[in-house]
Parts: sequence; C-alpha cells; structure tokens
Amino acid sequence: MGLEFEGEAPRLSGVTLFLVVAGLLLTLFLEALDQTVVGTALPKVVASLHGFDRYVWTVTAYILMAAVSVPIAGKLSDQFGRKGFLLGGTVLFLVGSALSGTARSMDMLILSRAIQGMGAGTGIALAPVIIADIFPPAERAKWQSLFGVVYGLSSLVGPTLGGLLADHGPLLGNLVTESTRWRWIFYLNIPLGAASMAMLGKALPARISSRSGSFRGWADLKRIDFAGALLSAEATACLLLGLTWGSSRIYAWDSKELLFTFALTLVLFSAFFLVERSAREPILPLDLLKNRVFAASALVSLLQMMILIGLVIYLPLFLQTILGVSATGSGAALTPMNLASVAGAAIGGGLLAAIKKHRPITLVASGLLCAGAFLISTMSAGTSLGLAVLFMTLAGLGIGPFFSVLTVIAQNSLSADRLGIGTSVLRYLGQLGAVFGAAMIGTVVNGARSAGMTPAASIGRGFAVLCFLSVGMLLATFLMRENPPAVRRAGETEAIAEPGPV
Repeated sequence: MGLEFEGEAPRLSGVTLFLVVAGLLLTLFLEALDQTVVGTALPKVVASLHGFDRYVWTVTAYILMAAVSVPIAGKLSDQFGRKGFLLGGTVLFLVGSALSGTARSMDMLILSRAIQGMGAGTGIALAPVIIADIFPPAERAKWQSLFGVVYGLSSLVGPTLGGLLADHGPLLGNLVTESTRWRWIFYLNIPLGAASMAMLGKALPARISSRSGSFRGWADLKRIDFAGALLSAEATACLLLGLTWGSSRIYAWDSKELLFTFALTLVLFSAFFLVERSAREPILPLDLLKNRVFAASALVSLLQMMILIGLVIYLPLFLQTILGVSATGSGAALTPMNLASVAGAAIGGGLLAAIKKHRPITLVASGLLCAGAFLISTMSAGTSLGLAVLFMTLAGLGIGPFFSVLTVIAQNSLSADRLGIGTSVLRYLGQLGAVFGAAMIGTVVNGARSAGMTPAASIGRGFAVLCFLSVGMLLATFLMRENPPAVRRAGETEAIAEPGPV
C-alpha cells in the first residue's frame, strides 16, 4: 500500500514514503549543488568560451532567476497543487543543464544558466513544503533536518567536485575534450535529475496538499495574481542587478545607472505591495507579516544568508592573502567549519524533534554564531591557522541549526493553505540575503582598501560587519516566541491566531 488518507490529506508510508523523501532530497541536492559547483570550474569555462568580461553572469543569472521563481512557485502551488510545479521545475532545470553543457558561447551559457535557475527556484521552494504536507507539525523537524544536511553537503563537496570534474572529467569524443571537461558539471545533473523525477512521478500523490483553485475553468485562471507575479519578478530582478553591478564595481554606487536602477526597484516594489492589497489570491498575502513568529523567521533567514555568504567569500581570501595558506590548504582549513555546519543542522533538527521547543536551540545557536563571528573579527596576520580554524568551526556550528529548524518554526506558525507561500518567502529572502551580504561586505572591504588600509585591516572591516549582523540575528531570534504548532492538515484553511505577547 504505502498511501493512506487522513481526511483529504494523504499519509505516506513504506516504499512510497522512501521514494518521495529520496526524490525530494536528490532534487534539492542537485539544485543547491549547482550554486557552489560552478565557481571552481569558472577559469576553465572562461578560457574555453573566451568570455572573461561576462564570467560573473554565469553565477548571477542562476541566482537571479532562482530568486524570481521561488515566491511565484510557492504561491501557485498553494492554489493548484505541488506535484505538477515540482516536476515542471525539474524539467526546466534539466533542460538548462543540457543546454549549459553544450554551450558554445558565454551568451548561450548565461541564458542556459538562467533556465537552470528558474527550475531550481521551483524545487528550492517546494521540496520543504512537501515535507510539511506529508508530516504533521510534531514530526517535521527530524525530516527537515535532512534538508539542512543536504545544504551543508552541497557547500562542502561542491567546490571540490567542480574542480575535479574541470581537471579530470572523462573525455567524450569531440563533445568533451581536455579543455571542456567542465561540461560534466552540467551533464551529471541529467541522469540524477531523471532519477528524482522518476521517483517523484511514481510515488508523490497529485493531491498532496489543499488547493484554493484548479485549472478547470477561466474563473480559476483569473484568480492567479499575474500582476503581482510580474511586479515581483521585475522588482527582484532590478534589485539584484543593481546590487550585483555595484558590488562587482561595474558601476559606482552613486552612478546615474545605479541610482536609476534602485529608484525603479523602489517604484516596482511599491506597486507590488499596492497590488497585493487588493488581489484575490496575492503572491504575498501581506497579513503573513502580522504573524510575529513568521516575520521574525523571515528576518533571520535574510540575516543568516548575509552572514553565510560573507564567510564563504572572505574566509578563503583571509587564509590565502593574510595567513599565506595555499588554495588547497585553505579548502582543507574550511572543511571543519563546513562539517560543523552539517553537524549543527542534524543536531538542531534532532533536538527540535525531541524537546518540541525551538527557543533553547535558536538562542544557543545564535549565541555560538555571535561568539564565532566576534572571534573571527579579531583575526589578524598574527593569528595562527589552528586558532583561525577553531573560530571558523564555532561559527559553522552556530549557523548550522538554522538550516533545519528555521523552516519548521515558520511552517508551524502557518495554516495548511499557506505552507507554500510561507516557506517560499523564507527561501526568497535567503536568496536576497546572499546578494545583499556580498554587496554590503564587498563595499566595506573595497572601500577600506581604497582608503589605504592594509589587506588585513580591510578584510577585518568586513568581518566586523559579519559580527554586527550576527548580533542582529541573535536579537531577531528573541522575537521567535514559542507557540503550539498548528495541527491542521491539508484542506483545513482557517487562519491561525496571531500569537500573543511574550
């Protein structure tokens, strides 16, 4: 059997449950891995396609389209069901992977990466939502912790795997030569993605969640918030483009190009919020932000990724330029931090499942992160490598639990009909946080260098920003008060009462 129904909500078991969870984990792993695996192969890609002036867009296009598609996929899945959107997003991801692998120019690669990102955003949004559909609130933590481990593993193995494939990937006639071994980082997605589609297509029920509409008639189609989706996509694209142009120094922050871009961003977001106030099925129901637990979780999601991207970018730079560690050595030095992050995700999810309270976990984790970030901000040319590794590991242990518990905290404060949009808002803010963090810290570091500071002092300024952000994250966790998880399953759409004061 493997499939039972509780009211309108299917409960999975046995082989069916295994196939669904395995398919979701594989889908998420591939899409998260593609954000980290490309970086180490970029020099080979640029040399092969002769596009150094546009190399950054191979990463930017992926992140941009993923961020654009996340909230739209989440909301539409609440209206019309999860399965079709998840499988459709995986198809887009695989088409983009195939096109990226066969690209013969940088422009073609950038377009293909954008298609990949659009599909990846759908999976990133919906995989944790389906876990919430399958399991009641009390059981979500232990399963969501697996996703935290997946994110940690993708960060851990991605750079190494990208380098290995670019240097030692198998040759394949004229299609993959010594100079184009990098194509395997995209080709390998295809059989693995096809396997995830086969598992989910076979085992995932079509009626896994409640729906507020269907595709059966014009009346249902009119409920789609086309205006909100378009404005959300345009505003997000303008914001991320402006931040990318500024942080990569394509334009100065006070240039007319960036000032116009940010002014247009403000206009588009203002129009988006006005449209959402009157939409029948808004892409972003504004009353979500009145839920203090959810709003605090959203803020933590933004700050977490701002901190993480700062660590990922500037710790290797510090190790190599200040402590004189080789590229290989810096990778080895960062491994304990990455492993601590994976362990923190597993421990955080396990503890939440066991004690059913998130505040002790989030407060301790954010406290560890603050301590680690502070110690990192004190590092200088005289810091020993062993001490630096200890500081970084402490920060990794602190940031890890949020990968598994944050989504559960937010989901348990929402009714079943809002799991899709609520979870996707967290993912969307995480994507924005990565770009915000890179832009903010990059501006501080570059500004310090322009002012004549030494490399150690300028990177130290960037680490000071990370310390400040970690304190903000600690304060935000205090707002995530304990509240009994919702017990409503799919099909029950009553709003959950706003939690009272702490």
